[in-house]
Amino acid sequence: MFQDITTLLLDHKAFKDTVDIFVDRYRDMGISVVAGVEARGFMFGPSIALAIGAKFVPLRKPRKLPGEVISESYVLEYGKDCLEMHVGAVQPGERALVIDDLVATGGTLSAAIRLLERAGAHVVECACVVGLREVKGQHGLNGKPLYILVEPRQQINCSAPSVNGVETCRHDDLILGASFGSPLNPTSKSD
Repeated sequence: MFQDITTLLLDHKAFKDTVDIFVDRYRDMGISVVAGVEARGFMFGPSIALAIGAKFVPLRKPRKLPGEVISESYVLEYGKDCLEMHVGAVQPGERALVIDDLVATGGTLSAAIRLLERAGAHVVECACVVGLREVKGQHGLNGKPLYILVEPRQQINCSAPSVNGVETCRHDDLILGASFGSPLNPTSKSD
């Protein structure tokens, strides 16, 4: 089942509430860098950075940034990729947050952590809007905590007939605001 955040972006109140949850979490953590992973991390990162008084640093795919860059390659479930960051965008000792829309295997987030740490930053946490339950135990985030805003808890009725060629599954509820590696304590439930 494909997970997508674009419908969240269509609802200005839900989008604002999502950003506000992240802002409330990171406001008092002394974070000076919010690093957004291309491309959907760019939708959340700048707003979070502005609200907590941090700078936004884009982590981009190869050859998208002008000037001198450092890069970090990583393996995906379907191939290889690379993230790049401007040289000098992060100073040694700065406290960083990595933000993306979704975490599956953790490969992209791990590359982001390595890239920031090579520049001397201390990565405080990684944050994603959606985390996939099926791969929860497979994250390899270099020992860094992961905050997931929404995680499907359980799928039921996945044998339902497809609609327009798309398999239909119904989630019985969602876990909101869970830190990876700790017991999940839902703060709210929704269908």
